[in-house]
Amino acid sequence: MRVYVPLTLPGLAEAHKAGELGPAPLRAYAVTPGLREWYVSDDIEELEYAALNRAALASLRLIAADPATPRRRVVVALDVDDKAAAATPGVDEATLGQVALGAAVRLTVAAAVHVDAEDAESDVTAAAAALAAADAGDDDARFTVDGAEDHDLLWFGVQEIPGLLR
Repeated sequence: MRVYVPLTLPGLAEAHKAGELGPAPLRAYAVTPGLREWYVSDDIEELEYAALNRAALASLRLIAADPATPRRRVVVALDVDDKAAAATPGVDEATLGQVALGAAVRLTVAAAVHVDAEDAESDVTAAAAALAAADAGDDDARFTVDGAEDHDLLWFGVQEIPGLLR
């Protein structure tokens, strides 16, 4: 199963230094039955892209919670055994596609690291500032948050992490 772990750049630096993502339980996003039902697609690539976007939104939430964090979303993609990920109970929008990994995962087994390009920083900054209002139902704030989603995350190999942290 492919899972997507939301992080920030400082979180990625910590994982790189430790050599693993953790501690458990580790929150991630994946193609769950709830996500399949919500997204209404049988195309696995579309569903995995939706799970990646759910993780990117969770990364945005981590960014919004820490004003000192660089304004670039980070998601680490991992392939884990299906039994390693337990779906989060509930099917509300906040937990859609969310899973918990029961053990830390070595960073060397990551399939990829997805990170915003530098040109996304202004939109991510605005989205992080608007997130609370968007959650409260403000349509203009939701539009601002959606503006960050207009930026596709770039793909990097695990060996490229040191360059991302400079």
